[in-house]
Amino acid sequence: MPKTDPQDILLDVRGLPPPEPLERVLDALDTLLAGQRLRMLVDREPRPLYRILDANGHRFQARSLADGSFEILIWPAS
Repeated sequence: MPKTDPQDILLDVRGLPPPEPLERVLDALDTLLAGQRLRMLVDREPRPLYRILDANGHRFQARSLADGSFEILIWPAS
């Protein structure tokens, strides 16, 4: 997984009911500046999000955390 960077934007959507985490991450992606990445913390693996990211030209890496939540790092493919 790419290392996190101080300029990464943190989006913590743990505890929010579906579909709010998906809606918030899509809104946040619209605000990314060149070179920025989004670091999303979420309670469960957001599998539907992966297809959306692929279709919209984003790359991502996911990992599970010790507490059972997930960290998804998202950045533009180009």
